[in-house]
Amino acid sequence: MFAEIEFERIKRLPKYVFAAINEIKLKMRQDGEDVIDFSMGNPDGPTPNHIIEKLCEAAKKPKNHGYSASKGIYKLRLAVADTYERKYGIKLDADSQVCIAMGSKEGYVHLIQAITNPGDTAIVAEPAYPIHYYAFILSGANVATFGLQWNDKYELDVDAYFEDLEKALHNTMPKPKFVVTNFPHNPTTVVVYKNFYERLVALAKKERFYVINDIAYADLSFDGYVAPSIFEVKGALDVAVESYTLSKSYNMAGWRVGCIVGNERLVGALQKIKSWLDYGIYTPIQIASTIALNGEQECVQEIAKKYEKRMEVLIDSFGAAGWEMQKPKASMFIWAKIPKCALHLGSMEFSKRLLQEAKIAVSPGIGFGNHGDSYVRIALIENENRIRQAGRNLKKFLKQFEA
Repeated sequence: MFAEIEFERIKRLPKYVFAAINEIKLKMRQDGEDVIDFSMGNPDGPTPNHIIEKLCEAAKKPKNHGYSASKGIYKLRLAVADTYERKYGIKLDADSQVCIAMGSKEGYVHLIQAITNPGDTAIVAEPAYPIHYYAFILSGANVATFGLQWNDKYELDVDAYFEDLEKALHNTMPKPKFVVTNFPHNPTTVVVYKNFYERLVALAKKERFYVINDIAYADLSFDGYVAPSIFEVKGALDVAVESYTLSKSYNMAGWRVGCIVGNERLVGALQKIKSWLDYGIYTPIQIASTIALNGEQECVQEIAKKYEKRMEVLIDSFGAAGWEMQKPKASMFIWAKIPKCALHLGSMEFSKRLLQEAKIAVSPGIGFGNHGDSYVRIALIENENRIRQAGRNLKKFLKQFEA
């Protein structure tokens, strides 16, 4: 009897594409093999010491050991609002326009759950970070997609984007209520400038849809590029929310601290659903996160420089091995087209063989949607010596494909 009960929502989720790589990687490590792992965007550096010290101090106070606030303690919400004013010149109301989340991923998923009706439609350009797409699927909604296009500097082809977006808006039924954006982009590292958001906000008001914008990698930018916030555009608060996280900027991935900010109606929906679902992040973590946002920001710059240096070393080492790739303007990834000699394999088979034969783990592009199958994502989470070793392994691996 019980075997016949169907879980329809879970059935809408496919098998996790990255699981195949993870299974091979785990087996290799169990067999004592040394895998050089670029597959997951999991920061390898320590959280800055002043943040850890504040956590320890706060954890010693019994008053911080009880339930916290589901939408985040006021001082942390105020720190987020102050950060937006300092960085982008935007005033946010800490009570009604900021909600703290257990990482931006949790905040994003619960936001979608709160604002989506079964049968609604969202638009997500591909390749895409999987949860940007599947949060809607889990909520009984549908997703329309189109392929992201960019130039050789990994800057978005804005005209092509809006041409494809307008087609999706006018040719999809029911008419889409949400458009998801994510720049600097995961996985492709593609970036945009303020003029992109100006066009997007104007279109959102004209066509009546909400924008959900993810800027998780905004602080990790290089060569003078500064990632904008959608709220630098006048009127964006009428139509948009934005997610941010401390995971990458402060090496706090495991702390699970992020936020959703912006439109009061959407933020209010998230605050309400969280009031039913959780009692908030452990208060000492929130207190330490307040110190992270309010304190000196040299640590963020140092973390960005570390990724930039690794990026340069990897591009040089892999280039010498025969795999040419471009340096992105932001993020902690390289979105690399599979070498021509191995392009016929596709991203999954290429990634499997690279792992098994060269002991190099990367994320296959197909895991981010069909538009990613000619690429792999390389996360810069290994040190420079390990990167150079990977380059040597790669050179031997690619020789088999030489004509």
